[in-house]
Amino acid sequence: MSSTFGTLFRVTTFGESHGKAVGAIVDGCPSNLPLTEADIQPQLNRRRPGQSTLTTPRDEADAATILSGTENGITLGTPIALSVNNLDQRPGDYGDLTAVPRPSHADYTYLMKYGVKAASGGGRASARETIGRVAAGAIAEKWLKMRFGSVAIVAYVSSVGKIAAPDIVAERLTRELVDANLVRCPDTDTAQKMIAAIEKARDEKDSLGGTLTCICSGFPGGLGEPVFDKLEARLAQAMLSIPAVKGFEIGSGFAGTLMRGSQHNDVFVRKGERLGTKTNFSGGVQGGITNGEPVVFRIAIKPVATIGQPQQTSNLNGKAVTLEAKGRHDPCVLPRAVPIVEAMAALVLADAALRQEYRV
Repeated sequence: MSSTFGTLFRVTTFGESHGKAVGAIVDGCPSNLPLTEADIQPQLNRRRPGQSTLTTPRDEADAATILSGTENGITLGTPIALSVNNLDQRPGDYGDLTAVPRPSHADYTYLMKYGVKAASGGGRASARETIGRVAAGAIAEKWLKMRFGSVAIVAYVSSVGKIAAPDIVAERLTRELVDANLVRCPDTDTAQKMIAAIEKARDEKDSLGGTLTCICSGFPGGLGEPVFDKLEARLAQAMLSIPAVKGFEIGSGFAGTLMRGSQHNDVFVRKGERLGTKTNFSGGVQGGITNGEPVVFRIAIKPVATIGQPQQTSNLNGKAVTLEAKGRHDPCVLPRAVPIVEAMAALVLADAALRQEYRV
């Protein structure tokens, strides 16, 4: 199973949704980085379930423990093992699903691939797998800040269903602004509409999807590799590996196809001590390499597959059945996906920075 990501800054995640624990092993983190659980926990708190009325009521503290790779709060350059215990697992909620694959979930495909599947909660396909990513991403982000100074990786909910927020100016975006409301949309008026829509879907035992926008600012030009390992290609792989993500675009994305070249070209201008671009339709990446402008991308997240409404489907024998899923699930995963997207972006950028430094 492909549970490892990265070239030099490598992360392997482990664990199932209703097993004893989930976590990650980080290999390739440079030595002498100050690191304790306190550096990791804030992002895990933003990802954890039960944090608001808009999320699953599963009650998990998601407290991380560093098992190896540090001494006296300093990284040793050896593998860092991180573990988070599952405390509120309820495998009994999934007893009726043994012979009924959930529509649009991974139950059926995992069974086809491995001949067996986790009996509860989706196993490795569950979003609880992303705990290891978020913990590893927090480490990558701390190293990036030590390496480059005032860099920032901030994601926010830019749409829920048909409700879309206006574009946010990169320089004004902060995590504090994003976290100012439950839905993690920095535009207050739009956020209230999103919250109402999610609450309505929740009450109707349904779910909603939407989009997230991520802005990575303060990074130098030169990060990323030509041809197959272009930075946007690595970002796309990272984002599309997140559960429920169905689309990725960078810069102008698909909207750029509606423009002419004379409108779309990012002309160069002097910005202080460096050369920059007047516009940023490229999303901070040209030829697969950062140009010093903010790296801006968006991802599309589908509605949560597991819903409480009765659904007409078939069991593994092809017999028609009515499925009414139990368990605890988010009516919209976007608010909790924000730190996951930030973590995966940090992992890609840390790996790209190390490859640039060592020319690997």
